[in-house]
Amino acid sequence: MDIRAFWSAVLSQDRKALPEYFCRGAVIRWHCSNERFTVEEYVRANCDYPGQWAGEIERIERTDGTVITAVRVFPKDGSASFHVTSFLRLRDGRIQELDEYWADDGRAPDWRRQMGIGTPVRGAAQEGCKQHEKSPGKPPGGLFAEN
Repeated sequence: MDIRAFWSAVLSQDRKALPEYFCRGAVIRWHCSNERFTVEEYVRANCDYPGQWAGEIERIERTDGTVITAVRVFPKDGSASFHVTSFLRLRDGRIQELDEYWADDGRAPDWRRQMGIGTPVRGAAQEGCKQHEKSPGKPPGGLFAEN
């Protein structure tokens, strides 16, 4: 399955293309809001959501029969930002089960910032990874999003 094409269909709210990525009888679960959808309900929830969306795939991992993605999703007007971690269990090249965990992006809570610990993930230098960026081919360990 072309995971990038799937995410393109999700972000462009492509009502016609989305069902083609799923097996008949597939189950979609949004755990953070305790919702379970059929394919038809998922397509409605995704395509009828207000506004136009954009996003970027930050990470793709593949295991036997499962694709895991971490994607940043945001409205094109820049009014919000979210991350979704998705587990796509595949059968015959289509999604049989989709489990997603959505989170709002934002600042660390006050109590943790007051402790003076941690640094930003985005925009921060990643010294340990710089050596891999200069190496040809994909770095070991799946540390970077696929291109």
